Amino acid sequence: MSQENIKQIRSITKHNGITCTIAGITSLVIGLFIFLFYQSIFAVGMLCFIVGAILLVIGIAKIIEPAVPVELSDRGLVYRHRRGTIAVEWVNIQRIDIPCVHSADGLTELPYIGIKLKQISPLLQLISPRLATGLLTEQRPLLISSIELDGELLMLENYLNSEFTPLKIEGNRFTGVMAMFGHRCRFLGEHLGYHVYVPWDCLDREPQAFMQMLRQYQQQALSD
Repeated sequence: MSQENIKQIRSITKHNGITCTIAGITSLVIGLFIFLFYQSIFAVGMLCFIVGAILLVIGIAKIIEPAVPVELSDRGLVYRHRRGTIAVEWVNIQRIDIPCVHSADGLTELPYIGIKLKQISPLLQLISPRLATGLLTEQRPLLISSIELDGELLMLENYLNSEFTPLKIEGNRFTGVMAMFGHRCRFLGEHLGYHVYVPWDCLDREPQAFMQMLRQYQQQALSD
């Protein structure tokens, strides 16, 4: 694959990661110093300590995030998570859009780019168990949103009961974490319409502009 055909999307969330980390450490040190030597202003020390802890967590989270979370090529899309990588070929993508749920104000967009696959077996065969485990945890809000969309708690109970069972799909059999992630992909695909979810905060542009770029890459790749 030639370098000219690769587009790297650099996350804006990594900006100021080192600055936040240094500011957090500094604030923690100031808070500890006040605790030890200026107990008369204990509340100020506590405030510095809390703010420092928050800034430190945010800074570290920014630093450990991949510098290039999304990469596009003639072959497909690569989504880099701090726990691993998801690779999806253009020929296996059926639809790209923003998932929505019904709310009191009408349709509400979820902060993700949704990718509907033609087959989920290729995804399950390539994804690492570590990443699958992390996504199972991170996708809980999506799971709750899909239930609120359909309003069926019994459906959620049935899904949770089946999540630990082996998954047979598209001529392949998966067990353990991979089966759990496969069940999750299939459930979200049925109720939200997509199998892979790329969060907005790893993009370098507006979601609509990013989707347009994805569709252009896919159209060009399939036409070639």
